Amino acid sequence: MTPRQRDAAGPKLLRKYRPKMAPAALTMIVAAVVIFGYNATYWDKGTDIFADSWGLLIVFNFALYFLFVAFLSIFSFRHLVKPAMAGLLVLSAVTSYYMDALGVIIDREMIQNVATTTMTESKHLFTPGFVLHVALFGIMPAAVVLWVKIKRVSWVGTLGATAGLMVLGIALGAGLLMSNYKAYSSILRERKDFMSSFQPGAPIVGAVRYAKMITRAKNAPIAPIGTDAKKGPSYARLNKPVLTIIVAGETARAQNFSLNGYGVPTNPELAKQPVISFSDVDSCGTATAVSLPCMFSKYGRSEYSFVRGTTTENVLDVLNHAGFHVEWWDNNTGSKAIAARVLTRSFTNTKNEEFCPAGECTDGIFKQYLEEFVPSITEDTVLVLHQIGSHGPTYHLRYPPGFEKFSPACRTAEFKNCTQEEITNAYNNTIAYTDHILSEIIEFLAAQDGLITSLLYVSDHGESLGENGIYLHGSPYFMAPEFQTKVPMIMWLSDQFKAAFEVDTGCVAGKAKDALSHENLFHSILGLLDVKTVERQPALDVFDGCQPALQVVRK
Repeated sequence: MTPRQRDAAGPKLLRKYRPKMAPAALTMIVAAVVIFGYNATYWDKGTDIFADSWGLLIVFNFALYFLFVAFLSIFSFRHLVKPAMAGLLVLSAVTSYYMDALGVIIDREMIQNVATTTMTESKHLFTPGFVLHVALFGIMPAAVVLWVKIKRVSWVGTLGATAGLMVLGIALGAGLLMSNYKAYSSILRERKDFMSSFQPGAPIVGAVRYAKMITRAKNAPIAPIGTDAKKGPSYARLNKPVLTIIVAGETARAQNFSLNGYGVPTNPELAKQPVISFSDVDSCGTATAVSLPCMFSKYGRSEYSFVRGTTTENVLDVLNHAGFHVEWWDNNTGSKAIAARVLTRSFTNTKNEEFCPAGECTDGIFKQYLEEFVPSITEDTVLVLHQIGSHGPTYHLRYPPGFEKFSPACRTAEFKNCTQEEITNAYNNTIAYTDHILSEIIEFLAAQDGLITSLLYVSDHGESLGENGIYLHGSPYFMAPEFQTKVPMIMWLSDQFKAAFEVDTGCVAGKAKDALSHENLFHSILGLLDVKTVERQPALDVFDGCQPALQVVRK
């Protein structure tokens, strides 16, 4: 046999043994493969939940299978079924990797986070382990599906088979669940993490919910708030501009701040500064796309929604109404529309050999531009610095090599190649670098005799470092560990600021251990800067009662 004949024999052999299937049969097979082959975490949770009643687990999963088949039956058409099933396998491979390897649940908020991220941020998640997993469990099975030959069936037969499959799937699934509805409803109500781990069901539901949310918010008018805002009586006696810097931290968890009692010295420089650290602060969310706009809004976590957040002005707008010059400086993935109506500046990917050697910039980039900006200030100013902070999984890129104080440190996004100690050390180095950045800015502000300065730092959300098998952030709030929901908040006031606004720092320090949340930020910023508006709620203002001279005027 000649080489050409041998080459031709291969495709002929593949065609000879190419299986023929009806669309419904392929759908049922892929559904079974996905449920049993791409859901390790789901099965782990299921066997734990149903440990004493294996019969219930078996019946439940048969019900799930039939309902899943009913859903997939909408793709059971000759020219649609193969690309749909192939795509489902690839999607399942992607989502199962993050669920099983990192404990990341892909719900609506995670979909929102993915949709608003940048390639610079997301590229670190495409690790060799991820690529290999998707190739083996996504692309190769998808290729097999595409190889299958679909039997020709008339349109009438196809519609009949599809309708029959859908009706039968729903009937069998619902019937099995109704066999012990009380038990199943109780489990699903109390263990929401169970179905949240089902791949790719949870991500598909999340994507649908996200699309509905975006549709509702699209082209909606922006509701103004705080249009009555004005500067209080303090400003009548000031002969210098006010500069307040709000640092929006990224992925910093309160538990790893030595200012809050952590046993590792992650805050050596701030410990020498006259700062107040609020140690019991809850975040509004567990991911930037949710938490960042929420913390600048007037809504608390129970009231906040994407639609409300994007269609209502925020505290930066209120400060604008009051006559402040407001700017947003970004070293992250943008302001999530918070700064849509104020001046913005992005430092991401700035060409700077000192702070951006790998393309991405560390937060040290802010200091250089602050030194250029501050001398030009002639009016009361609020400047927001949005950090890259401690964003993972590449913690080692968030600080210069010279700031690796804790070692050995994980220097890869592939956590399975690092020990728990190495991951924690790398993360702690990011906290120590934030400590250095904040302290450096404080010293710079303290030296500005021509300005009345202050600084407020608060992170958007925390981070999981492998506790209980969970990494990174973005877990649904109802099941998120406190490592993702407890955030640091730090305040520093210059002597001039304390005198000008008559702040009793001892009074404020007395609230350092109070239970606070992102909900306090909106009102505390207004209170600290003596901004009078009906939008400020004294009960949520940390400084309420700690500026006695202003208190009488406010009332």
